[in-house]
Amino acid sequence: MKILTTARRPRGGPFRLMQGEFGMRLKVLGSAAGGGFPQWNCNYRLSRAVRAGAAGLRPRLQSSLAATSGEGGGWVLFNASPDIRQQINETPELRPAPDAPLRSTPIRAVVLTNADVDHLAGLLSLRERQAFHLYATARVLAVLEANPIFRVLDAAHVRRLPVALGQPFAIEGLDGATGLTAELFPVPGKVALFLETGEADRDFEADPEDTVGVRITDAAGRSAIYAPGCARVDPAFLDRIGGADALLFDGTVFTDDEMERAGVGTKSGRRMGHMPIEGEGSSLQALASARVARRVFVHINNTNPILDETSPERRIVEAAGWDVAFDGMEMVL
Repeated sequence: MKILTTARRPRGGPFRLMQGEFGMRLKVLGSAAGGGFPQWNCNYRLSRAVRAGAAGLRPRLQSSLAATSGEGGGWVLFNASPDIRQQINETPELRPAPDAPLRSTPIRAVVLTNADVDHLAGLLSLRERQAFHLYATARVLAVLEANPIFRVLDAAHVRRLPVALGQPFAIEGLDGATGLTAELFPVPGKVALFLETGEADRDFEADPEDTVGVRITDAAGRSAIYAPGCARVDPAFLDRIGGADALLFDGTVFTDDEMERAGVGTKSGRRMGHMPIEGEGSSLQALASARVARRVFVHINNTNPILDETSPERRIVEAAGWDVAFDGMEMVL
């Protein structure tokens, strides 16, 4: 089978798509942070511009990633965005095949990285008594268990599987292995917004299972790191991501005070659990020496100027060797 792949690109240049090679396949279903782009009630200049169809800007759905091993094991979702129904409808590979049973899906499993609304609300759209496996830390699964609305995911069909940190596991669906393994690891962050106490020292890092990154690996050893939320990069994180073929990392805000300067909020990026792209202690600084082959910013807030492909900020991240994810972006490792 021939599939589109993303070739290794010159430093700072765009990914090139070409025909050929097999490998683990990644597809960005949603590249925006919570609320999407444009956010429904946001009238900031970037949201106004994308609504008007301005050049250099494209709409984005909320954060989610799909992966497959390329060996017929179906697809795995990493986070279930509130936009998941639209994302599936816009992604032919995730729709029921024409000759499939009347109720069917190629989605075999879902892996959650935290309990944020923009990462788990889409589970409510995956009800309809459809079988799949749901993987998350015990802490995140406890959030689902505490909220009775998630009982629409019939336990007879959706198996909830707690995952221990630092322990690789084979991702399976009810019909067997997907050909992918995953390892969840703690990432500096905070509890979901709706679980906050209002005290920063209690909301941050109350439990290492609150926010995790995930290393996704195929049978050939190719791997990608997905970390859509990260408050800071520490030595443990750098060690974890070393040698990865791709890093899809938190690109929520460009500067820490971005939302305040835009006039749309009072919280800093770090207070929301997201490190800035530029500035002191930024991701561009902290990850400059990371041993990864490809670098992609995901989970981008509607105030972030890198959304504008013509902006100076966009040129800064591209010159540093980073790409900016977009909905439908695809890589084959």
